[in-house]
Amino acid sequence: MLRRIAPILLTLVVVALGVTVLAARPESPPPPQSADYVVLVGVAGLRWEDVDAQRTPTLWRMAQDGSIGSLSVRSVYRPTCPVDGWLTLGAGGFAAWGGGPTDGLCPPVDVTVDQPDGIGANLPQQESVVLRNQERLPWGTVPGALSESVRCSVAVGPGAAVAAARPFGRVDRYAPTLPEDPAELLGSCVLSIVDLGTVEGEDEASRSAAARAADAQLARVLAGRPPRSLVIVAGVSDTERPSRLHVAVADGPGWEEGWLTSPSTGRQGYLQLIDLAPTALAALGRPMPDRPFLGRPAESVGGRPADLAAAIAEPSDADREAAAQRQVAGGFFTVLAAVQVALALAVLPLLRRARRHAGPYGPKPVSRRVVAVVELLLVAAALAIPAALLAEAVPWWRNVYPAASFAGLTVVLLAAATLLVRLTPGYGTTLGPLGAVAGLTTLAVGLDVVTGARLQLNGVIGYSALEGGRYAGLGTVGLGVFVAGALLTGGWLAQQVRRAWRPMVMVVVGGAAVVVVGSAYLGADSIGAIALTAGVSVAAAISAGGWLTLTRLAWATMAGLAVMVGFAVVDLGRPPADRGSLGRFLAALGDGTGGLTVQRSSASNIDTLLNSPLTVLALAGALLVWFALLQPWGGLMRLFGIYPAIRAAMAGTGVAVGIGGVLSAAALDVAGAAAAVVVPMAALSALRVLDHAADRTRPATDRPSDVIRSDDRVGDAGTAGDAVTPGDAAASGDAGATRAPDEDTAGAGTEGERGRGRAVRSSTEVATG
Repeated sequence: MLRRIAPILLTLVVVALGVTVLAARPESPPPPQSADYVVLVGVAGLRWEDVDAQRTPTLWRMAQDGSIGSLSVRSVYRPTCPVDGWLTLGAGGFAAWGGGPTDGLCPPVDVTVDQPDGIGANLPQQESVVLRNQERLPWGTVPGALSESVRCSVAVGPGAAVAAARPFGRVDRYAPTLPEDPAELLGSCVLSIVDLGTVEGEDEASRSAAARAADAQLARVLAGRPPRSLVIVAGVSDTERPSRLHVAVADGPGWEEGWLTSPSTGRQGYLQLIDLAPTALAALGRPMPDRPFLGRPAESVGGRPADLAAAIAEPSDADREAAAQRQVAGGFFTVLAAVQVALALAVLPLLRRARRHAGPYGPKPVSRRVVAVVELLLVAAALAIPAALLAEAVPWWRNVYPAASFAGLTVVLLAAATLLVRLTPGYGTTLGPLGAVAGLTTLAVGLDVVTGARLQLNGVIGYSALEGGRYAGLGTVGLGVFVAGALLTGGWLAQQVRRAWRPMVMVVVGGAAVVVVGSAYLGADSIGAIALTAGVSVAAAISAGGWLTLTRLAWATMAGLAVMVGFAVVDLGRPPADRGSLGRFLAALGDGTGGLTVQRSSASNIDTLLNSPLTVLALAGALLVWFALLQPWGGLMRLFGIYPAIRAAMAGTGVAVGIGGVLSAAALDVAGAAAAVVVPMAALSALRVLDHAADRTRPATDRPSDVIRSDDRVGDAGTAGDAVTPGDAAASGDAGATRAPDEDTAGAGTEGERGRGRAVRSSTEVATG
């Protein structure tokens, strides 16, 4: 009875653990009012490399006294052009004025601003812009939401007019240029938005001249700022392709000498353009609009170096790293996909000739040396992504040739990791390489996540702050690799214990992985945790034997849904600003805007599916498994029959990455990352199983301890320790599987006697190939 309900009880444990982990997240108390006035100063294109004590002395002093950060200016289009950046600033969400850049270049800010009364202004195009953002773009942003949340606002310059215009096009107070003494103008409303021009191009002289001009105007703004005011200077947009990280400086009461950080990024020293609107309202103590901003109020946190030059070097270096990541990432995954496809093609003839024949006739076996080399290449292919992750610990992006530097460093680390696996004591066993690779992969990604995911931010296999999708925790590629590594590690460990204990081992290892993935303090990926819960439930259910039936798949799906529902209930109970992605989506369904989220997710899935090299990895892996490894000559069915815990781990991985990819709008990226680890190891293990398919097991005596395992008699392959329980062999349905009793038969009474009987029969019934 206990054996039948054990999978149910273990699944309930995983569900409870998943809900608890996802529910435990820091609550953000509403920031107190810190200013009577807010002045938002924008300089399109301003980057940290433009700031120094000689060229921009005013901004340098402001940064010395205030808080600084790296600003991601992501909006609807990439790059974010100045007019779109200004519109996004005033909307607090991703917005677009026109159709985006042309040939990677941004048009000038060409906005019609009418001044019928000499006090305020009107933007004739505003109503059509609002309609377009509301009905045609997937974000449902409301341009002018910031100005609508205050009684009165001031705009200086055309870009500021775009940000300050109310949804019907009215700017309360407007000046086309900054007055010599702006004190009266800036003090007339609680919110002022100032456009200080654009810093553009790559020519150092022209950028320096534009930065000096903006800095001179900033000096007038600071001289005329109202008392108890918060001044925020931001590089509100890009000016050309590619996108970059930009300047963000806040100076005012409570913003002294810190890092600007937003809950929307969860990363110290990073904030988004969409965070500026809620930051202004929070500083003024004003309530947020009825339709919440996409951004969150930024805050100042400690830990900044006392030396301003050293502090500014950090965001400047982050911008350089993010730019280099964009250049290298596509090439890395393209090369990885090509190498893995080539290896898949190379493995096919080896699989055909791997099974040794007992008789005098049969194909000549492939040279042991060739097989050994291919096995090492498979190990290296599986370790490529973890090696690329570890390469981020060295600042390769500072090199004159960053791509070459990254490639050389990754190759060195990959060679070292492959050698480490080769020297592992159990490398000669069938599952030795799989266990070592899975353990190293889990350790590399897990340690990075536990220590703050520093290697993933702006990393080649991580996520870029320029893209604006994620700034902390576990990325898409990291999720796929970690899920595969953790479940394979659990399967390898489960295979080392008695069959009755295997579901427990899978739950312990899988549950720990759910904590790492889903905790807001670690992986911060609620969708990934939900998907992994379903995968762990599948793996636990079939780790002791049996196949993935519809009933078990349905049970695992219900487990994932249970975690999702439990987390949704907790998430919806939080204030709107503190909800996660799931809570915001359900709230959007409630107010009728959920269709926009579905549309955005679908578009992202399609775009990723068509343009990502990981799609090739996922499809190539699926083709190799289906048309080769799962065929009678492919060896994977034999592997699954002899080692049911490995079959369970791979089935759970497939379920987890499939659900995770679809729900996170990553298409096949998660599956492709997982396939990069799982498929090479499945091919290597299948080769070794086929190599010993004709081995014999001596008839058993009265004592199980007298049975001599066939694996102990294998020559240079050395598969000692790969013996399998009778129940495992019977579950395979493969008469040619190597069978030998293990500790499961000892003391098992009648069941043990039946197992020993099957072991005796196997010596005469084994297929000869």
